[in-house]
Amino acid sequence: MMRLVLIAAAIVCSTTIACNNPGSENNKPAKSLSDSLLQQVLDGHDVAMPKMMKLQRLQKEAVAEMDSLKKLPGNHTTRIALLDSTVKNLDYADVAMNVWMEGFRYDSLKDNEPARIDYLKIQLEEVNKVKDVVLSSVEKADSVLAK
Repeated sequence: MMRLVLIAAAIVCSTTIACNNPGSENNKPAKSLSDSLLQQVLDGHDVAMPKMMKLQRLQKEAVAEMDSLKKLPGNHTTRIALLDSTVKNLDYADVAMNVWMEGFRYDSLKDNEPARIDYLKIQLEEVNKVKDVVLSSVEKADSVLAK
């Protein structure tokens, strides 16, 4: 009889443990709106950030070409102006990314869900602008420096 009680207890315990397993698909906490927004913000950052090293390399290449053209005889003002504009666009993108990253607060307003949602909506808009500036400036610089 005691053996039967132990077996029944073991079955009940194993069933309870299996049903309450946090790794179970059914027990995943629902993703909140703020979690989704945060992920979108981080995804926007993750698209632009890998381009930053290339952006800085393009800045150096453009400056080096401008400096070389200034030393050469002849009229290179059009090319120099194009390179100067390219450097300014790259500089703006570099600063925009750094300013956004310094200002972004990952944990901001954790205890105030409505305010956190508003904050993350603004950050999503901002990071998308930064991402667009970074990607477009790198693309333009690639085309200018390829010539």
